Amino acid sequence: MKYPLHDAFLSRMRDMLREDFDRFVACYGADPVRGIRANTLKCTPDELARLLPYELSPMSFCLEGFYLHDGQGVGNHPYHHGGLFYVQEPSAMSAVQALAPEPGDRVLDLCAAPGGKSTQIAARLAGEGLLVSNEIVSSRAAVLLSNLERMGVRNAVVTCSHPQQLCVALQGIFDKILVDAPCSGEGMFRKEEAALREWSPEKPQACAARQLQILGSAKEALREGGILVYSTCTFSREENEDVIFEFLRRNPAFELVPLEEMFGVPSGKYITPPSDFHGDMSGMRRIFPFHGGEGHFVAKLRKKGGASPLKFPGCVEDACNIFQEFYADTFTSPQESPVRVVSDRVYLMPKDDVLSLLQGIRVLRAGVLAGRLVKNRFEPEHALFLSRTGKECREPLQLSIGDPRVEQFLRGMEIETDGEKGYRAVCVDSFVLGFGKVSNGRLKNHYPKGLRLV
Repeated sequence: MKYPLHDAFLSRMRDMLREDFDRFVACYGADPVRGIRANTLKCTPDELARLLPYELSPMSFCLEGFYLHDGQGVGNHPYHHGGLFYVQEPSAMSAVQALAPEPGDRVLDLCAAPGGKSTQIAARLAGEGLLVSNEIVSSRAAVLLSNLERMGVRNAVVTCSHPQQLCVALQGIFDKILVDAPCSGEGMFRKEEAALREWSPEKPQACAARQLQILGSAKEALREGGILVYSTCTFSREENEDVIFEFLRRNPAFELVPLEEMFGVPSGKYITPPSDFHGDMSGMRRIFPFHGGEGHFVAKLRKKGGASPLKFPGCVEDACNIFQEFYADTFTSPQESPVRVVSDRVYLMPKDDVLSLLQGIRVLRAGVLAGRLVKNRFEPEHALFLSRTGKECREPLQLSIGDPRVEQFLRGMEIETDGEKGYRAVCVDSFVLGFGKVSNGRLKNHYPKGLRLV
């Protein structure tokens, strides 16, 4: 490490970890661990492990996750471009494992960028239910949207809003909420030296005040009986257990839920609760570098009561025959998402009309941007093809991983092909990479410029 660990940080960690402190410090002489997570919207974990040429091993933090033991340039691999996997710090996968979203749930990821946990939630939803992913910083929200598109998520709404404004607008509608709160980032010291340089003894307390405010907003959007998971990538008691203790003190309608997941250790091993706390400490778990991840804290809360989530109307579909004809010519699967046309843009919407509740909220995207209407014809977008599987595409251009045309396509070059004139999906080993337009034995490349290999 270029920058030494701060003396005040080491002193606090020594007091907390006691007999485990030497194990903790020893980890900072080793490289950070790396992980990937299979995107089950497109492939199974076993299938991904067979396909990738890297050394992988399973982990305890997530059923779909693997440790990545090599893999230089893994982000440039065609399967990454096709959204088969997400590169993610291993212990960061634990929060969604604890949240346990299921198909049909309505889920809010309140602090969602860059999208690792949102795409993990979306995979668990399997296209059913609703995901609202929020990020208050515009530039980070754009990255979040790009990752959701790459992973082929169909049922998400991406917002860029202050948590309080968003949660007031969406009161009581969510079954599950994730608050992966901005924090002092102590768990990122091995991975990101900027986090180490920017740390100060005062930072945890300042972060804790903001984290309590975010939790105070999140509670408004959760239905009775719903689950709220709070997580950070830091070690300080102030930002973790103390935030939960204070939140429960202010909000008696919430209770800790025991965490049965086998990762890290219960908080009670290191943290003594205040005398007025009478909950179950097994609802909070800590992960340190010696547990196989960089560091995370996870707490699982339930809002008492058992009311069902609020109902709101289904999305009203707009007639768009030009798009429907294009879809039938290009894909084999039924088109079941409601279609909405805004100006010249065609969107495939989530079935729940959440937009009716988001007046005054900045929405970057609802559903999938399918394409545009231009002079009585339809021009598709990259996101439409990434939201379909290879099996759903009619007569795609099928390439094997070793075909030089795969790299040519990802670089934005025209490639040779055959077949009828028109738009076609481009697949590598039956997984969609993007699309192009065939004419005279050539495929004109429509892979987005910002995503191309350089």
